[in-house]
Amino acid sequence: MADGEPAAPAQTDVAHCRWQWRDEELVLLAEKAIWRPSSEELFVADLHLGKAEVFQACGIPLPSDDDRGTLLRLEKLCQRWKPKRVIILGDLIHGPLGLTERLRADLRTLHKRLEAEVLLIGGNHDRHLHPGAFPQHPAFRLGELWLSHEPEQPLDGRAGLNLCGHIHPTTILRQGSDRLRLPCFAYDNVEQRMLIPAFGELTGGHDCRHRYRKWLVAEGTIVPWLDSAQASKGSKLQW
Repeated sequence: MADGEPAAPAQTDVAHCRWQWRDEELVLLAEKAIWRPSSEELFVADLHLGKAEVFQACGIPLPSDDDRGTLLRLEKLCQRWKPKRVIILGDLIHGPLGLTERLRADLRTLHKRLEAEVLLIGGNHDRHLHPGAFPQHPAFRLGELWLSHEPEQPLDGRAGLNLCGHIHPTTILRQGSDRLRLPCFAYDNVEQRMLIPAFGELTGGHDCRHRYRKWLVAEGTIVPWLDSAQASKGSKLQW
C-alpha cells in the first residue's frame, strides 16, 4: 500500500469521515477539526482570536463577538468528543493589537473551559504571544504524524504524515455563473501532508486545486470530493 492511500475505503456519515494513513486512523470532522481516536486527541488550527480587534485598531469597524463564537464552537466540540488533549496547530491569536484583557482571561482559562490539556504549536501570528500568557511548542512527532503550523517535512528524518494549518484550505465550486467557496481538508499524496481548514470565524482561505484530494465542509456536513479536476473546470456539482 502506498503511503497516504486509505487502508480501506473511507467511512463517512453526515458529520465526519474516518480516514487511514499507515497505522494512523484520523477522523475528519465537519467542525473543521481532526480527531485521533488512539490517543483521544483533538487537532484544530488557525483560530486567529482577536482578529476583529486588530481590524478595529486599523479603523475597520467589525463586531467583537467572533471570538465568542469560535471559542463556543471549540467548547461544544470538546463536550462531544471529550479529548484528553487539544493540540492547536498554530495561529491561536491574530496579533498583539487583539490581545485584550478579555482575550487574555479567555486564554488563561481555556484548558478549564475545554476540560482538557491544551497545547499550542506556535504559528507565525503567535510570535507576539508571551510565553507566560500561553506556552508555545515547536513542531513535533506524534506517532506517525508530524505536527506543525506551516507545511514542512518531518525534521527528525523519519517518514510521517505532516498535519498542519497555516494555508486555510478552501475549494471553489462552480456551476454556470454560480461560485461557492467552501473550507476543506486537503491531502497531498506527493508531500504526504494533510491541511486542516481554519477553525476561526474571521479567516479567509487559499483555493486548493487538483493537486489535492479534498473533503468539503458545509453546514455541519463533510463531503469527500474526489473529482476535483472536473470540479475546477466547472462540471456539475455531485453531492
